[in-house]
Amino acid sequence: LKMSCPWFYLPLCLLTAACLCHSLKAPTASSQQSFQSGLFNFYHSLILADGKETTVHLLKDIPKRYYFVLGEDRALVPFTITVTPCDVPIEWSVLVHRASASLLGKAAQGELNTQDVSRFQKATSMVSTIFNYKGNSVETYVGMSSQSALYMLEFLSTERDTHTTVYLTTDTTSGHLYPELPLDPRIDVIGIGHTTVTLTWKHSPSALQHRESIHYCLLVNEKHNYKSLCAAETAIRFSGMKMPPALALSLSPYLLEPQQVMVLSNSELSIINKVSSGEVRQICMGTKNTYTVPNLSPSTQYYFDVFVVNLLTNASAAYTGTFARTLEEPEPKVMKLKDGKAVQVVLDGKKQKFYSLQYQARHKKVQFAFQLCRGQVQFHITKNGKTVASENILGLRYLSLKGKVLDTYLVQLRSKEESNSSVKVQVSPHFHKPLFPLLPESLKIKSFSKLRTCNSVTIAWLGTQEQSKYCVYKKRIEEDQVWMELQNTDTCSGPESRHKSEKVLCKYFYDINLQRAVTTETIKGLDAGTLYLFDVYLIGPSGIPVRYHSKIVRTRKKC
Repeated sequence: LKMSCPWFYLPLCLLTAACLCHSLKAPTASSQQSFQSGLFNFYHSLILADGKETTVHLLKDIPKRYYFVLGEDRALVPFTITVTPCDVPIEWSVLVHRASASLLGKAAQGELNTQDVSRFQKATSMVSTIFNYKGNSVETYVGMSSQSALYMLEFLSTERDTHTTVYLTTDTTSGHLYPELPLDPRIDVIGIGHTTVTLTWKHSPSALQHRESIHYCLLVNEKHNYKSLCAAETAIRFSGMKMPPALALSLSPYLLEPQQVMVLSNSELSIINKVSSGEVRQICMGTKNTYTVPNLSPSTQYYFDVFVVNLLTNASAAYTGTFARTLEEPEPKVMKLKDGKAVQVVLDGKKQKFYSLQYQARHKKVQFAFQLCRGQVQFHITKNGKTVASENILGLRYLSLKGKVLDTYLVQLRSKEESNSSVKVQVSPHFHKPLFPLLPESLKIKSFSKLRTCNSVTIAWLGTQEQSKYCVYKKRIEEDQVWMELQNTDTCSGPESRHKSEKVLCKYFYDINLQRAVTTETIKGLDAGTLYLFDVYLIGPSGIPVRYHSKIVRTRKKC
């Protein structure tokens, strides 16, 4: 029997030839089964590529095998195998079949005969396991191969369907696919505050040599540390959120899902994933090896993982993760309200605690005014310890109460959602001097599609029967900023929070007839095919602004 076989297919050819020779000896049912099994192995076994990372998909309790043969010209070949589990622990083994060099040489030249195949079958007892590992850590096996050795890499997952990556290389001199870690790969916590944690880590040798293509990326979550980048991304997907492969740390923000927020500032890319177990933040900060994580919640334990990422190959290596608990925030003191003075309160949604404001009446009648700035807020008012009002705030809310002079009112505020909320509060005995201006029926801004050109947009909004000041502002935005701009809008902020260059105009108007209390404005000097965010502020006699709902309009591309 003669068969031609490339050297890198030797294990499969030998297996097939052995089964085929058995079938030629005696056409029994068992030999047919052996023959079919040989063909099955030939067509369904996999060759592991040298110098390339391979993704291996595993079905529960079904082993998967890869074969490889290392060099036929040299007596000894050094090689490394790196396996990165991307989810649950797996078991993987390296097995070696030591056949004679002459047998492999004859097979490579197509000179394999029946006697040779028989010798190969008898040598099956020479298969031995040289390495075995079970777990979910990144593990590397370093070996030295002889010319006459065939190798098999076997994977098994006993918990559930999963995937892993494997990297085989015989090139130990020209560099590495994975960035190198320092001798001490630990992350050090050098500062802890109420809402911040400062971290530092030693530089990767790869980052020092290739600053343009090697970056550090940090992952922050409240669950546990991750041993690899693909394990972190898999966990985010299992949290019930769709996430494109290697999204955050491969720097592909244009693939963001609706549950994600991207922030790019000071050469740092931050992606916040909204998952069922809280937020998972991913921050890429270039080659800086010290970073202060901001906007954390007080008295909360966070887990921090640093990955050094090769931007050219998307390969990464994980530092040893750490954790830290932010400092506990002191109990807020009860703030005293003063007549006619408005205060804005920011509420922590995660703690779900009440924020307290106290007021001692100087008159029998008092009026509370609430303006919702962001999120959802509930207020609870007691008078001398007895509840007098409790409800959710929607937009603006006036509440008039009667009592006695020197009655003590306690206003308690609480966020109704997990994210932070904000509300503005004022109390006054002067009913004829309202805090907020008279409001129109709707705070929506309308744009006219037919009047839209390449360099101008026409908008309209409702006014009132009261002479008031209206200020218009515009802001150029990008497509990926729309969601963030609308979600982070603070309806209590006034024109003072805007940049001077964003101001379009301010004007006064009113109309006794509400049917005619409408005004329009054409904003010119815009760029073609560009998104703009327009805001209108209503400023009444008290000087307190009310912000209309933001409007986003795109100018025409061609005119």
